[in-house]
Amino acid sequence: MSEINEIIDIGVIRSILPHRYPLLLVDRIEEVHKKESIVGIKNVTINEEFFLGHYPDHPIMPGVLIVEAMAQVAGILIYYSFEDMEDKLPIFTSIDKAKFRTPVKPGDQLRIKVEIVRLRKRVSKVRGEAYVGDNLAAEAEMMFTFEEK
Repeated sequence: MSEINEIIDIGVIRSILPHRYPLLLVDRIEEVHKKESIVGIKNVTINEEFFLGHYPDHPIMPGVLIVEAMAQVAGILIYYSFEDMEDKLPIFTSIDKAKFRTPVKPGDQLRIKVEIVRLRKRVSKVRGEAYVGDNLAAEAEMMFTFEEK
């Protein structure tokens, strides 16, 4: 197992992912075990633009954006799992078995855990879980392919 033993901050995340505000949904990476797993953090604040329309009187983070946050964390894991990913972009190809269990609200911190199910350069598959505290908020299986940047 190959580990990265330092927190990956937003500057490094921005150098890996092409996403920018308001769709960059990862604030920090706390653990990376190359070719195995990763743990990322998304701090959910009332300032998120999606709260303007997603139940303004009872703000809840849209489930599709929780899955997108898991996919972004997965993209970082895949980036670190192959040697030559600087010129490649992981492209989301499928979502399976998505379930939303607990509403995510402003002030919550999403702890996103992603594990590799199958790692190949042509198509990779991961399983993601997003937690608020000890409560499972969402889970899904996702697949990715890769394109040249």
